[in-house]
Amino acid sequence: MRLLRAAAGVEFFSLLVLLGNLATVHVPWVAALLGPLHGCAYLLVIGATVAATGRTRPRLLAVVPGVGGLLALRAIPA
Repeated sequence: MRLLRAAAGVEFFSLLVLLGNLATVHVPWVAALLGPLHGCAYLLVIGATVAATGRTRPRLLAVVPGVGGLLALRAIPA
């Protein structure tokens, strides 16, 4: 569960930085650095959600790009 929480935070934060970079100065190396990080965090969120629960709803929510990890965390019962 800690892995899912950390990966969801990295996924969301990296998306915010990527969109902020795109909307303002569009520095190419920021996109080149954070794009793969965001993609890896996205895949890690999906994998961690599948490993954490057998329920269908959190698994489907984890597939939503950007905020899926945070939504899946809310859907998993404590």
